[in-house]
This record gives sequence, structure tokens and C-alpha cells, in this order.
Amino acid sequence: MPNTGLVKLGLIVPSSNTTMEREFNRIVPGGFSIHSARMRMKSVTEEDLRAMDRQSVRAALELSDAEVSVIGYGCMIAVVSRGRGYDEVVRKRIEKSVHIPTVVSATAVIDALKAIGAGRIAVAMPYTEELAQSELRFIEKCGVTIVDYRTLGIEANTAVGNLEASVAAETVRSLDSKSADAVLISCAQMPSADVLDELEGETGLPVISTNTATLWAMMRRIRHANPITGYGSLLSGVTRSSRGRANLRSPRKPPVPVQGSYRR
Repeated sequence: MPNTGLVKLGLIVPSSNTTMEREFNRIVPGGFSIHSARMRMKSVTEEDLRAMDRQSVRAALELSDAEVSVIGYGCMIAVVSRGRGYDEVVRKRIEKSVHIPTVVSATAVIDALKAIGAGRIAVAMPYTEELAQSELRFIEKCGVTIVDYRTLGIEANTAVGNLEASVAAETVRSLDSKSADAVLISCAQMPSADVLDELEGETGLPVISTNTATLWAMMRRIRHANPITGYGSLLSGVTRSSRGRANLRSPRKPPVPVQGSYRR
């Protein structure tokens, strides 16, 4: 008999992304399945990101064949590097083509930060410095202040996916988050789901990732309100005011060099 009760979630990811599907499959509760389509991209450069983005409608059409309930466009840097407002361009382009509700990761991150009342954040990223700066500008233009950031300077997308989640954790620990309302681990390819609860316990702050924000927004679009535990307070529904700030560990250097300071 057909499984008519299964809710199908669709993801559009770069061809070299090896993290987003893996983390979604781990996080989503029973009754959901993950289905993906890929856009060709190997290096995280502005040229390659633009070429990849031109494949989004083709990928969305493929997902529509699977009759998914919602689509998540899972590459934040491809959108934010084009400037504020491009996230809406992408969403409207896909929804017009396939008539399926669509969530863009860049929009999801901003919406999640607003939902938890985070006006000041610290950010951990894997990108080159140039692309990192474009993301920080996007976030600030959306009304969120950056108090500190670290970026790992990695261009090869598969290299980001090959990192252990401990790299994201160490990068977060190196941030000065004392004046922040939340911490963002940015990039759908940067593994981090398994350390979000641990980092929230250490910092006393909500710690969200591109992937948890995207899943949170997709679940909202299909009106699934049940909490998902084990992967941070955004998905579990625990508010920062109910957590209290934990003792901070002494900052430790991340295992990959970080670069620069934010240039407003």
C-alpha cells in the first residue's frame, strides 16, 4: 500500500554538498523523508556560485516530480553574495516555476534570528574572507549587528564537508560572544548539528546553523509545530530567557587559521 502519510521535504543543494542531506536525515522526526536535487558547483567562488544558481529552476522541477511538500534552497552564500533582496528573487523564481512553497536558507537564517530576538550575533563561517564580508554585510543590512566573527578561508566545498563538527565547535569557542544574543554557524556544508546543544550549554546562548534555520523555516511553511530536540533551542522551542547564561570556557584557537575583522 502507498505511504500516503509521509511528508516529503525537498532540498536544492550544490553538487559538492555532503552535509545538508546527512544532517536533515538525522534531525527530522519519523513521518518525514528527504529528497534532493543538485546544482553543479565545486569551488566556493563568486563565479561558480552564480553559475550554480542559474540551475535552480531545473533542480526545482526535478523535485516537483517527487511531489515534495516544500523546497529548501540550501546554499546561503550563493544568495547573500548577491546582496540584500536576492533571496526573494530566488524564492519567487522557484515558486513561480513549480508552485511549491520554497524556503531560501538566507531568509530562513534572518527569520530565525528575529524569532529568537537576536539583534546582536557572533558568526562562525568556513568561507574565504571576501565572501565572508559579503555575508556579514547582508546580515547587517537585515538589521542584525555582528559583534564578532571567524572565517576559515576554505574555497573547496568538499573540504568544508570533510570537516569534523568539532571544527565548528572550536571556531565558536574562539568567538567573543559576551555581548551577543546568539551565535550563528553559517554554511549548509559546515557540519555542526551534533555540537549545537553542547555549545548552547557552554555559552548560554542560542546557537543556530544554516541547516537548523532552514529546517525550522521549512517546517513552519508546512505548519509542523512539534519540537525537535537534540539539535539546539531553535528547533526544540526552548527560549533563551529560560536557559540562563552558562559559564564560558576560555576561548581556544580553532584548528584552521581565521582571518580579519568585519569591515562595515
